[in-house]
Amino acid sequence: MRKISVHRSSGDVFRDLGFTPAEAAELGAKSMLIDAIAQTIEQRDLTQKKAAEICGTDQPTLSKVLRGRMESVTIDRLAAWLTALGRTVEIHVRPYDARTKTGHLVAIL
Repeated sequence: MRKISVHRSSGDVFRDLGFTPAEAAELGAKSMLIDAIAQTIEQRDLTQKKAAEICGTDQPTLSKVLRGRMESVTIDRLAAWLTALGRTVEIHVRPYDARTKTGHLVAIL
């Protein structure tokens, strides 16, 4: 029987896949925004075609994004889609902290 190598998760799937901390933060934020878009479409009982019209995009693009194809969409575009769908998107910038070497990108739903 062959042994299977097992690694404990860091709690961040994107970091575990080898992305840099900055890339992982961006992908995590995009994932949360995409999830909010999907939830809103479901709550409003919209078809993808109607949701795409509301968002100002086409249905194939919306479908790709909802299936996880994040490389073709920016955080600001996702935020625009959310606001078009009736959601409020807030961006908070925390004060500068000299003890921190780099800032962090965090999305909270």
